[in-house]
Amino acid sequence: MPDSAPASARTPRVRFAPSPTGFLHVGSARTFIFNWLYARHNHGTMVLRLDDTDVERNTDASVQSIFEGLRWLGLDWDEEYKQSERLALHRRQAEAIFAKGLAYRDFTPAHADSGEQSSAQGAWLFNPGMRELSREESDRRAAAGEPFALRYRVPRGQGRTLSFTDGVYGEQSKLADEVEDFALLRSDGMPTYHLASCADDADLRITHIIRGQDHLTNTFKHLLIFEGLGVQPPQFAHLPLLVAPDGAKLSKRRHGPVVSVTTYRDAGFLPRAFINFLCLLGWSPKDDREFMALDEIRSAFTLENVNRSNAVVNFTEEDPFDPKAVWLNAEHIRALAVAELSPSLAPFFEQAGFHPLPEKLLAVTPLIRERIKLLGEAPAAADFFFLPQLAPYDPVELIPSKGGDAAMALRVLQHAQEVLATTPFDHDSLDQALRAAASHLGLKAGQAFQPIRVAVCGRKNAPPLFETMAVLGRELCLARIRQAEECLQSLG
Repeated sequence: MPDSAPASARTPRVRFAPSPTGFLHVGSARTFIFNWLYARHNHGTMVLRLDDTDVERNTDASVQSIFEGLRWLGLDWDEEYKQSERLALHRRQAEAIFAKGLAYRDFTPAHADSGEQSSAQGAWLFNPGMRELSREESDRRAAAGEPFALRYRVPRGQGRTLSFTDGVYGEQSKLADEVEDFALLRSDGMPTYHLASCADDADLRITHIIRGQDHLTNTFKHLLIFEGLGVQPPQFAHLPLLVAPDGAKLSKRRHGPVVSVTTYRDAGFLPRAFINFLCLLGWSPKDDREFMALDEIRSAFTLENVNRSNAVVNFTEEDPFDPKAVWLNAEHIRALAVAELSPSLAPFFEQAGFHPLPEKLLAVTPLIRERIKLLGEAPAAADFFFLPQLAPYDPVELIPSKGGDAAMALRVLQHAQEVLATTPFDHDSLDQALRAAASHLGLKAGQAFQPIRVAVCGRKNAPPLFETMAVLGRELCLARIRQAEECLQSLG
């Protein structure tokens, strides 16, 4: 049975209740994260409830997308429910409200399926003919099989004000006379969102409802349903919306894949960085911290620090990701232990057509960690470690930038082959031997190292030379230097 104690006096029970009508939206992911943080910060219970009663729009693909996105985030939940398996409860609760005289049957065909109507005269509130229909006449028509919607009998003409204190937006109120007689059951007997949501929240003893600000106006209807169910309403906290740079609400229809969690996953965001980024969209620890580990966020999280202003996700057609999200991801990549980062890179190498052995990738990871901002950038930054043959490059790249010529580069490569044939292939030995080689040739280190770097990596911009050569190994380095020598000779 639902607990009648005030929500503030109970151990928190929060819920995330997505509708499986599309991929997991970044705004929905943030709602899940904020609920999770509130539950874990306050030693409460996290409930996942799939609100899947919209049978015309629900898809199995959407269900899978939601679960894939949540599992990728790596945040757990304690209880799991499907609203479609609770329809009997919803109907019992609707009948109980009807039996108390707090609801009535609406046989009007135009209103049989919808809870929010409008007309040329303004917002539709109720149909007097249906609201005032006697119980006997209502029972007779229902028994004859005439379809009807069941509507809440909103109190009217009493000057009553519906009010609640929102955990983010403070005191909220609305005259009951301004609320339409919303539907509880449609003419096919299916519960509406309002009834199913509140019936489940009451039955599951939800103490705090943390959801998007676009649901704030629904709360006045929900207060009436909780009253009709005879239970104390939960505490409410509505989160600021996520909006595009032009101020429009982030929309799957308008903005496409950029609002999908899987877009971030597939580009190579770390879950911890994505969580960090989403938390800063509408919340802050009030101490100027931005880069935060999950434990730090959980310890600092309170609803009092949620902002009221909508949060802007800065993206463009050319760059789908907010620069702060990319910066945070790079910071989290650098902070991650190599042994933990390396397996996260593996799928991106596989997708790029490389199949590195785990020990080889483990050796490469520290060399590229500082050079990537997204995991998806790793194959391009490290492809030369795994290619049997380097892609063609301009031989001019082998010539030292400062005062060099082809002859100088050729002398460097020829002497390097002699030195590397006997030098142990570890960082310190390579460092000492190649610096000595540069001195022997009367060159600065930078002049000598550029031809070698381009020869073994196929590019000027590459990870540290000696560590790179140690990973590549003697045989491959010598083969690539010989190939570079041939390229230089072809210049004539």
